[in-house]
Amino acid sequence: MNFRLSAILLAAGASSRMGRPKPLLEFQGETFLDRQIGLYASLGAKVICVLGHDPGAVARGLRRASEAVLVLNPAPEAGQLSSLQCGLRALCRGTEAFFFTPADSPGVRPETLAALLQAFDPETADFVQPQFCGRHGHPVLAAGRTAAGFLAMAPEGSARELIRRSRRRFVEVADPFVLLDVDTPEAYQKLVEGRAQ
Repeated sequence: MNFRLSAILLAAGASSRMGRPKPLLEFQGETFLDRQIGLYASLGAKVICVLGHDPGAVARGLRRASEAVLVLNPAPEAGQLSSLQCGLRALCRGTEAFFFTPADSPGVRPETLAALLQAFDPETADFVQPQFCGRHGHPVLAAGRTAAGFLAMAPEGSARELIRRSRRRFVEVADPFVLLDVDTPEAYQKLVEGRAQ
């Protein structure tokens, strides 16, 4: 990889359906958020974690906090786009591409990220997204220039609005985890029992 890369991990939600902070749930010996920090840091990316609800508890529960920049969304109730905007404001100048993904998608494989990076061509697409069985999911890999468009949106809006009217490239991957969001105790139980794949 010969370009400046960042990764924004969205971990500001209230986890109301789960009943406890999702970033601190354990998967394969690590918290959801630690696992993702390690995954993206291994690519040489600057990792930005956006916290919101219970930020102190989440920060204290991380083992890899020193490998990331922790950013606070002061109004996480505005929605996920507001968290993405907080992360975008922490990007280094000259960032050429950035991943963004919710923290409750912990199982994405390194090979998936490699495939997205290999497909990344800012001359032909603004966004690269993984697909599994024809359904697209997370993470999204975005050209650095798209940050301005997201930052110009109302915080209560949806990132999908911009993504859908932009140039997109889809990459089919053999990774069911790109579709997985763990929102409930039942979904988490399936994940730890290996039934979520």
